[in-house]
Amino acid sequence: MKWTPEKSFRIRVLLVRAFFAIFFLAVVGRGFWLQVLDREQTVARARRQYQRVVPLTPRRGAIYDRNGEELARSIAVDSLYAEPWRITDAEATVRSLAKELKLSPASLKKSLVGKRRFVWIKRQLQPRESEQVRELKLPGIGFTKEHQRFYPNAELAAHVLGFTGLDPRGLEGLEHRYNNILLGHEGFLVTARDARGQGLGTSHIVVKGGSDGHSLYLTLDKNLQYIAEKELAAGLEKAGAPAGSALVLDPRTGEILAMASRPTYNPNAFGRFPAGHRRNRTVCDEFEPGSTLKPFVVAAAMNAGLVSANQNIFCENGRYRVGGITIHDHHPHGDLTVAEVVKVSSNIGVAKIGKMLERQRLYDALQSFGFGQQTGIDFPGEVTGRLRNPARWFESDLAVISFGQGMTVTPLQLALATCVLANGGKLVHADLVRKVVNDHGQVVEERRPRVVRRVISETVANQIRDMMRDVTGTGGTGTLAAVPGFSVAGKTGTAQKVDPVTGGYSADKRIASFVGFVPVENPRLVILVVIDEPHKVVYGGLVAAPVFSRIASQSLRYLGVAPSQATPSPVLPPMPDVAPAGPITVVETSASLTQNEEGKPLMPDFSGMSTRQVLQAMERLGLNIRVKGSGRVVEQSPLPGRPIQFGDEIWVRMMPPS
Repeated sequence: MKWTPEKSFRIRVLLVRAFFAIFFLAVVGRGFWLQVLDREQTVARARRQYQRVVPLTPRRGAIYDRNGEELARSIAVDSLYAEPWRITDAEATVRSLAKELKLSPASLKKSLVGKRRFVWIKRQLQPRESEQVRELKLPGIGFTKEHQRFYPNAELAAHVLGFTGLDPRGLEGLEHRYNNILLGHEGFLVTARDARGQGLGTSHIVVKGGSDGHSLYLTLDKNLQYIAEKELAAGLEKAGAPAGSALVLDPRTGEILAMASRPTYNPNAFGRFPAGHRRNRTVCDEFEPGSTLKPFVVAAAMNAGLVSANQNIFCENGRYRVGGITIHDHHPHGDLTVAEVVKVSSNIGVAKIGKMLERQRLYDALQSFGFGQQTGIDFPGEVTGRLRNPARWFESDLAVISFGQGMTVTPLQLALATCVLANGGKLVHADLVRKVVNDHGQVVEERRPRVVRRVISETVANQIRDMMRDVTGTGGTGTLAAVPGFSVAGKTGTAQKVDPVTGGYSADKRIASFVGFVPVENPRLVILVVIDEPHKVVYGGLVAAPVFSRIASQSLRYLGVAPSQATPSPVLPPMPDVAPAGPITVVETSASLTQNEEGKPLMPDFSGMSTRQVLQAMERLGLNIRVKGSGRVVEQSPLPGRPIQFGDEIWVRMMPPS
């Protein structure tokens, strides 16, 4: 076959066509692979080339008290970031930012000099910092909105609420316990650029995804919490004590209305306070209950039919030898009725009653009241207290446990056990959260009061009530717990602390306590006060009982509970004004309760006052004021100078300063 130029040309054309056909098929095949078979991987690789995705934490839900008053919320603040590859003058940028933000120039330069496409400079700026940096208009420096946790009442209920970190994830308290519920779903900050760093579309920064967290409504009442914290702080100051706790519960439901611990801290600046200031002592501390345990031992014996209220117990004239130890009473007594044993707090009398129960039955009874086990409260870090197995008790253990030594309880356990005596014999469950609400205002979860079990009969509970009422009457150990106009039932406690060095009881360190309920006929409040290491006077009846009285009287007035008795002269002179330990301060207000010509009281002017000033005025003037909102008073009813009619609802509305 002769090779001609025409054949050669046709062959070259065919080869070129074949090459382009194969190349076209390869391109089509690769395109099919990338866009169809491997589409997700291709899209992800493309996005990585022109987008930078930075996770953004969502807005945490708010925390409210039982009346809808805000205790914690998240506010939008600016966070500052940099894109180093877009910075034109790194040295000038470092100098400017270091000066305005008070940052180290060396560390800032290390962050800004490099090939990284995104780096945080400072998160959650103060408004002043944000404004100053914006005025600089630095290339490669940008802002995005984040949410910062804010506690508008500062240290109020700090031990209950806890605090969050920069993330912001809950680190302690309810913020930690309910972190997943409060946090919501994560969103993203997306920055989009072309190869030259120019923005794509109308904006090169968008925020995608995310949803706000759920909000919590607590059982706490903000005003009762303030009263408990204020009076606890004043009581600690007067006693020279470094720490203490107080609880206010509704015995009918077990709801915790106030939960106070001292020393305290400000969750807005938690890093400035020692770790010990952040501990919620009402659930995380344990102590020997001392004489506050005696009513429960007597109740167990009466419920078992072993003793009656009028049965005589010989108290050995103040000295009793049992199991190799000698038990003493503060004052020698001969025959006492069971009711008198509780009234005068006889160690010997209650030790003999404990002996009637014997080891196993006493152990079972104490466990039934909730001692030696967690209450199950929705709060992290709760301890169980210590109640040893009765198989390991000696004769002396049975005696001393009967009057509250050789075992430990938490303040919450003791308060809930007292609810059993106040509500007719039922142990109720305590939670701090009443309901959970989503970001659309819909109730996601609502918790109802729950009875755990019946512990003693209603008859026995009523008899113990009468005995505890005698404790605060003439000749009792708790007379300073009296509340003018109301009948009070309670029990004092003074326990030695264990010395961690020697392992024995300390010679000079005590825990003074008082627990009780009011009014006796229809208990509305159970209140516990614990004073740790009082230095001036160490007895619970002298140190803790007056604090109980002041919390109870102000709380009953706030709740609108009418007195059931004619108001006598106060048993105790008013406590002198003292500076509470820690941030709570007493501020004098200018409000005064004057009268018109008809003798009717006139409404004071509360304009511009803070919540604390209103509460202090309420206490001093004897007014029952409903406080709405937080911040400063912007509206009130009745208006200033108007007569206050009997039965009128008196309220003030507050708003944060603009």
